[in-house]
Amino acid sequence: MTARIQIPAQAKPGEVIEIRVLIQHPMETGYRYDDAGKPIPRNTIRTLNCRYDGIEIFSAELGPGIGANPYLQFTTVARASGDVEFSWVDDEGVAGSERQRLVVA
Repeated sequence: MTARIQIPAQAKPGEVIEIRVLIQHPMETGYRYDDAGKPIPRNTIRTLNCRYDGIEIFSAELGPGIGANPYLQFTTVARASGDVEFSWVDDEGVAGSERQRLVVA
């Protein structure tokens, strides 16, 4: 699983910034069937966390109502330069993470 994170290239201290993430994941609900008529096992992202400079700023529990390749956006206040890191775990126990550096000057 991979993710694309969009944050400003640079921010000023105290500025409200928008963070966007798109995670490539099939988000199978467990309600669909394959071509042979067998149920496709459920596999959704269970937990998604975002840390900014080591501090959790966003957390979500996702479920089968979220479509494939989930996209989320939220805002936070730029305090200091640091990494914005997303991490997630799906129903199969597969974990993923992606990070991007935020420069505050």
